[in-house]
Amino acid sequence: MNKPISQDELQGAASTASPSTKPARTASLRKKLFAGLAGAVVLVGGGAYAYQTGVAAKQVETDNAYVAADAAQVTALVGGPVAQVRVVDTQAVRKGDVLVVLDATNAHLDLAEAEAALAQTERKVRGYGANDQALGGQVAARKADVARAEAELARARLELDRRQALAGSGAVAGEELTSAKTAFSAAQAALAQARANVAAAEGSREANAVLISGVSLDANPEVAAARARVEQARVNLERTVIRAPVDGVVARRSVQVGQMLQTGAPLMSVVPVQQAYVNANFKEGQLRQVRIGQPVELESDLYGDKVVYHGKVVGLAGGTGSAFAVIPAQNATGNWIKVVQRLPVRVALDPKDLAAHPLKVGLSIKATIHIQD
Repeated sequence: MNKPISQDELQGAASTASPSTKPARTASLRKKLFAGLAGAVVLVGGGAYAYQTGVAAKQVETDNAYVAADAAQVTALVGGPVAQVRVVDTQAVRKGDVLVVLDATNAHLDLAEAEAALAQTERKVRGYGANDQALGGQVAARKADVARAEAELARARLELDRRQALAGSGAVAGEELTSAKTAFSAAQAALAQARANVAAAEGSREANAVLISGVSLDANPEVAAARARVEQARVNLERTVIRAPVDGVVARRSVQVGQMLQTGAPLMSVVPVQQAYVNANFKEGQLRQVRIGQPVELESDLYGDKVVYHGKVVGLAGGTGSAFAVIPAQNATGNWIKVVQRLPVRVALDPKDLAAHPLKVGLSIKATIHIQD
């Protein structure tokens, strides 16, 4: 049976050990620690190199990215008092939904007035056809007057010739000869007047014919202009009901019931969140290998890294944000300091991802472009 070793015996054995064994153990432990540290450094360096060459070199990323959308501005196309406002901010609407209703009293009156003017114009144009027949009768009557005037002139010439033949023998008094000459001159003047009346009547008929020849009633310019005014009045009446131009969410509503609107007054915006995209602002040094069509992975702060959106690069902005700022930087000044610029890159989102996890305009996004493709 083995006898247990007491604590005193252990202390005695330790005291009898050689003192030179302690530095040797310490040196061996130190070498092991340095070897472990060197291995860790190599491992970390190798991992960093592998990440840099295998991952980082094939992608660029930024968290300076935000959701955007092309909001539709809703404005008043006609003026008038606001009768109803049927939406509020944050309300989802579909294209064609009624947003605002204006008082349409004046629009109804304008339409009625335009329709009455159209009817009057149509009657006026129909009258051109009746005038053509009347003017044709006037031309015939004027021509008959010319025939009578020619006959009167022939008779007056005969009377004058007869009296001039007898004047030399003294059978005709001088007063009678003078009367015959006067009658002949009057007959000439009457014939000239009759011919002028024929020309005037024919001119009037031709002018009237120009208004009706070659076109139907509907194609007549006067009727077409009056009909256009009716259509404009009808459009203005329809525009008193203001509808949503696109599917989206109402934002920045500023219209109120009772407000008197002027044409072009802004009322609200409709943000098509289902057509949202991302503006990712990459540093200029990250854009060397960025090309349109490259795939992009995106993460939203709203959903976290558990939801990954997929998209692709569809365009690069024509200038940096500072270049298009309201007050651009004056880089030509003497106290210039170089600042790394960022260029907006537009990223289209996969509609399926967007439908599954909707986003709102302005939310923060982390974007990663795979530049190896």
